Amino acid sequence: MSSSSSNRRPGTDAARGDTKRRTTINDIARLAGVSKKTVSRVLNNSPFVREETRVKVNELMQEMGYTPDPQARGLAFRRSFLIGMVFDNPNAQMVVTMQEGVLAGLKGSGFELVVHACDRNAPDFLPEVSAFVERQKLFGVILLPPISENNALVEMLQERGCHYVRMASAVIDEPGNLVASTDSLATAEAAKHLAKLGHTRIGFIAGPPGFRSRAERRLGFLAGLKEHGIDLPARYSIDGAYTYESGIAAAEKLLKLNPRPTAIFASNDEMAAGVYHAARQLGLSIPADLSVVGFDDTPVSRRLWPPLTTVRWPIHDMGRAAAQHLLNAASDQPADDDNAVFPAFLVERDSTASAPK
Repeated sequence: MSSSSSNRRPGTDAARGDTKRRTTINDIARLAGVSKKTVSRVLNNSPFVREETRVKVNELMQEMGYTPDPQARGLAFRRSFLIGMVFDNPNAQMVVTMQEGVLAGLKGSGFELVVHACDRNAPDFLPEVSAFVERQKLFGVILLPPISENNALVEMLQERGCHYVRMASAVIDEPGNLVASTDSLATAEAAKHLAKLGHTRIGFIAGPPGFRSRAERRLGFLAGLKEHGIDLPARYSIDGAYTYESGIAAAEKLLKLNPRPTAIFASNDEMAAGVYHAARQLGLSIPADLSVVGFDDTPVSRRLWPPLTTVRWPIHDMGRAAAQHLLNAASDQPADDDNAVFPAFLVERDSTASAPK
């Protein structure tokens, strides 16, 4: 006589065919001989579980291939376990690094990340993000620049009871809703570094209009030059788009000037890489003929030759902190004021040298 199907463990072949069903939290609780609440406590790393019970439940979950469904858990706890990261930013490496930081911050928390790209210039921008939040039933959202600077977006999230954290280049919100960097102080440091090397003709490639970082980095750079009595003529300042191609185009314009700049600051590393390309097309050597400074300290800055002097933007740390802000909100913990503003600072490598004679 064949054994009863009720004695079979979930995930094994059913009595009639090979159909498998998903293991549930109820299955784990039954097999472990504990309540569903105890299994939930194990999933949430609660200290109120005996160690032998924790080990038994974890071993069963691994054996059965059980992974909790965040939306199902949300129904059970009357709270979502999904976090959204919403962005419209051309700097792909920044987005990836931020995502890695957020995932590191969420690890072991039971929360999962959902990433959503949008178009801030679309006429349905706000309704589209609102629909995403409602569709996923998000507990909170991490907003990347420049949409993090959109107050109407923040008001919409507040109306829907969705927690949020804004990533920004300046302090634009309360500490618990913010991870900010000191962009202007860092670019002032970069400007002073070039001035101390004897450069007086310095080109500047700005970020695209609509980004707070564009203004913060430019203001800081101008302040650093001013300390050394150096001006930035309008012809030595070109708009970029935070892309490699825009860095090439801007550098080509700057390097055609007479006299041309002996140094160029690009407002991110992607554009700085474009400066390298344009310089070499003209037969210029870095740093002997042209010093170059970037911003971000992404992996590309260390892969260029010579390695790029750049401002380190602590994106990964900011991502981790953004996740922690939302976890604090989930557990009704107070905001961490010391984890809201992160210093950016200059990293000197081999792409800058004394101004040519």
